[in-house]
Amino acid sequence: FRWIGHNGMFVTTDAGVVAFDPIGVEAARRFASEISRIAPGSPLAGIVYSHSDADHATGAAALMEAMGQTGVPIIAHEAAVAPIEARGDPNQPPPNVTFSDKLRFQIGSRWIELYYLGPSHTDNIAVPFIPDAGVVFVVDFASFDRVGYQDLASWHFPDFFDALTGLLGIPFETVVFGHGPLGDRATIQRQIAYYDDLTAAVRQAHDAGWTEDQAAERIRLEAYSSWGQYDAWFPLNVRGVYRWVASGRGPLKGF
Repeated sequence: FRWIGHNGMFVTTDAGVVAFDPIGVEAARRFASEISRIAPGSPLAGIVYSHSDADHATGAAALMEAMGQTGVPIIAHEAAVAPIEARGDPNQPPPNVTFSDKLRFQIGSRWIELYYLGPSHTDNIAVPFIPDAGVVFVVDFASFDRVGYQDLASWHFPDFFDALTGLLGIPFETVVFGHGPLGDRATIQRQIAYYDDLTAAVRQAHDAGWTEDQAAERIRLEAYSSWGQYDAWFPLNVRGVYRWVASGRGPLKGF
C-alpha cells in the first residue's frame, strides 16, 4: 500500500487481514478501502507497527473504524510502547501485544514472523517476514538504492551495522521498504556495501586529520552518485558518520 512517500503492507489470510503500518489517519482510511478491494469481506485480524515513529504508526484507530471494527490487536516491539504512550496521540493507540526478540504467530493457515535485529534507525524496529511468500517489510533503516536520511541523527551506531547485516539471516526474496520501490537480497547487499564504503572513507579522513567540514566537502563516493538523495543527503551522511567516529563511542565497526 503506497501513500505519497510512504509504504504500508497488508497480508491476506483465510481468517482475516494483517495490516503493517497504517501511516496516518487519512492514509488509514484509504488503506481500509484497498484492503476491502483486494480481500472483500475479510476482517482486520491485526495491526503491526514497524516502529514508534508517528509517520508510520499513526492511524490504527482510523483503520479499525473504517473497517467497522474495534479492539483489533496492535503488535509492536516492546520498546515502542513508551515513546507512543508519551506522545499521547489518540490517533496512535499504543500496542497491546509486544515482543522482545522474535514473535511467530498464525492467522488462519498463514504464519507471520516478527524479528528484532537490534537498534538501528530507532531502538524498536520490528521486521515482519511472511515465510510462505518470501516477503520482508523493512522500514527506514534500509531502502532501495538511496543514501541514509539526512545526517543519520537518530541512528544507533555501531548497532545499526549488525541490524542491517542481520537482514540477510532472514530467508526473504522480496523486500517491501517503508519508502520507495521494492527490492531483493541484492538491494540489501548494496546497502551494506554503501555503509561499509562510507564508514571506511570517513574513518580514513578522520585519521588524516580532516575536520568534519572538510570531510563533508571532500568525500565523494562516485559509485553511489546515482542513488536517491545523493546530492542532498550524502554530505550529511558523511557528517553523521564523522560525528560517531570522532566521538569514540564504541568500536569503529564496519562490515
